Amino acid sequence: MSTYPTAHATSAGGVVCDDRPDGRRWVLLIARRNAAGRAQWTLPKGGLEGDETNEQAALREVREETGHSAILGHLLGTIDYWFVWRPDRIRYHKFVHYYFMWWDGLPPGDRDDEAEHVEWVPAEIALVRLAHRNERSLVDQARHAVPALPQPVPSVPRG
Repeated sequence: MSTYPTAHATSAGGVVCDDRPDGRRWVLLIARRNAAGRAQWTLPKGGLEGDETNEQAALREVREETGHSAILGHLLGTIDYWFVWRPDRIRYHKFVHYYFMWWDGLPPGDRDDEAEHVEWVPAEIALVRLAHRNERSLVDQARHAVPALPQPVPSVPRG
């Protein structure tokens, strides 16, 4: 049996929240196709570009995948997992840093086509809808979070 070389990969994303007049905290989710071609609900995330910080990448990925911009809060947690990328024959240990974010209240702009659907849902619905247990755990944390004041992060221009 052949072994693949190991590499590390880093991504960042956000749990974007909005406290609504109905008294519930709503969360922004995306749906994308998994390897089997089925739609899965997940949190927006993606890889770092250039010399971006994790925080900058998280804000950019949220904007690119959802069209929404957000205000950065605190780090909710880091998820790590292993996968093999067969086209390159590499085994990756991936780390995804997720941040609590508040929606900035602005209407959405353009978004890329990575997500088939973008939807605001009450946090308790997100806990059922999300495909991955570790993402459900992050939303559960965000559901009860009383975040500190937003951290200033150099903005990434809309493109």
